Amino acid sequence: MKSIRTIDDVIVSLDQVIDESKENNNPLGYFAALYRKVTIKIKEGIANDFFDDGERMEKLDVIFACRYLEAYEAYKNGEPITQSWKVTFELSKNFWPIVLQHLLIGMNAHINLDLGIAAAEVSKGKDIQLLKGDFDKINEILSYLVHQVESDLAAIWPKLNKLLKWLGKVDDFLVDFSMELARDGAWNFALALSETPRANWGKAIAARDKKTVEKGKLVTNPGWVASTIFKIIRLGERGTVPQKIEGLRT
Repeated sequence: MKSIRTIDDVIVSLDQVIDESKENNNPLGYFAALYRKVTIKIKEGIANDFFDDGERMEKLDVIFACRYLEAYEAYKNGEPITQSWKVTFELSKNFWPIVLQHLLIGMNAHINLDLGIAAAEVSKGKDIQLLKGDFDKINEILSYLVHQVESDLAAIWPKLNKLLKWLGKVDDFLVDFSMELARDGAWNFALALSETPRANWGKAIAARDKKTVEKGKLVTNPGWVASTIFKIIRLGERGTVPQKIEGLRT
């Protein structure tokens, strides 16, 4: 994967992951397709002066995206990666997880771990509080896309929306998890990391990685009720893996 310096480079790299995943029938393409949508929304926001500092936002986007893209490449090459991403990538080998689980476990690793790191990194040598307004705007975009994904998934499994409304417990699982991602955890981690000496970042990131893996168990092991329902959904999902990836990308 070529050097990534701009938000357009990020989109090109995500397209490479998507195309590779489609070619290999790999569910890892689901998250890449969703992430592409996020990146395009951020690019549009920069162009439309949605953010307080568009140049800084592009730098943040690149740092943020590289956390995921570098983990993806390292995983393919058998190199060490964070446990959060390892759990995410390993899930792709399992037949039973539904599209939504693949998306949420990727969001868990990328937002609960990577976003705070990227925020601290882009604010290095500056007051991180200056980033807060734009950080909140990123979460607005993420929250919007989480809800939009439910519509995309309904096309893959048409009865999904009715089922989620009928099964309140499963619906609560989805809402609680997705909203957690948009709350203060990532920002609080960014603040803590910005106040941590650089020499101790590795230890702080490892501790956060461990907590992120634990949070991800809500997705990978949601309990027998949700698991049973998800298996029914999985058997009813429409389309091949490449078709579902393309449906999420468009």
